[in-house]
Amino acid sequence: MTGSDPRTAPAAAPLTGPAAPCWVTLMTRDLGAAQRFYGQVLGWSFRPGRLGEEFSVARRGDVPVAGVVGVSSAYKVAVAWMPYFAVADADRAAARVRERSGTVAVGPLTVGAGRGVLASDRDGAAFGLWEHADSSASAPAPAGHAHTWLRLRTRNAFDAAIFYGEVLDWASGHPGSCDVAYEGEEVIVRCQGRPLARISSGAVEAAADPLVRPHWQVQFPVTDLPGTVAAAGRHGGEPVEERAVLGGTEVTLRDPDGALFTVTDVRTPVGSPTP
Repeated sequence: MTGSDPRTAPAAAPLTGPAAPCWVTLMTRDLGAAQRFYGQVLGWSFRPGRLGEEFSVARRGDVPVAGVVGVSSAYKVAVAWMPYFAVADADRAAARVRERSGTVAVGPLTVGAGRGVLASDRDGAAFGLWEHADSSASAPAPAGHAHTWLRLRTRNAFDAAIFYGEVLDWASGHPGSCDVAYEGEEVIVRCQGRPLARISSGAVEAAADPLVRPHWQVQFPVTDLPGTVAAAGRHGGEPVEERAVLGGTEVTLRDPDGALFTVTDVRTPVGSPTP
């Protein structure tokens, strides 16, 4: 069994806690099968969530790292990993999405102790919004732990940064807002100085290949990249794409239900060694 690496990316933004910038959730048709696959491949354990029997929380040790939701095949919901960005007001954020030619597919809906929105940006990349209704969320992970990070492959990184900045108050100067920097040919998003996401250009809106269309890519750092890829194959997954990046390699995998996710051995979300 392989596992996500608590030593990688010590400066990565935490994904838990009431002030966390983001959370990631897997929508799947078979909750039990998903738990078995990701437990064997990434070394996670699972506990029931507070949102019902079809929701569980993946944990690495005692640290929550992701949500997994079982969705009936009768519902027209894509099997996919999706980032949820924290917002102070779900109604206002959803209105901003619409005003900027994005799409709100679901919500805002009250779900447990929060309010959620499913949306897509103007290039079609799907994402969620989450408004915390209380402050009882899990504490942030220690500084030495990186749960996951994100990469948006989109048509135009500059244009996407403007869209998400206006929707999520990035680079607004407000307390707790994330900063945006243009480094090389990518946009880097940092929250309280800690890297969260990369935004890169070149995706094609009409492409049949889901790796080429605009989409949010969820990336998990691992200690043993070849071992993780092999474990995925043994348990019904398959490699889809391998890419050499600055600082290491990333491999996109398809789980047995069809959801795409990426594992990487790079040290930081921006693909360069930690100083």
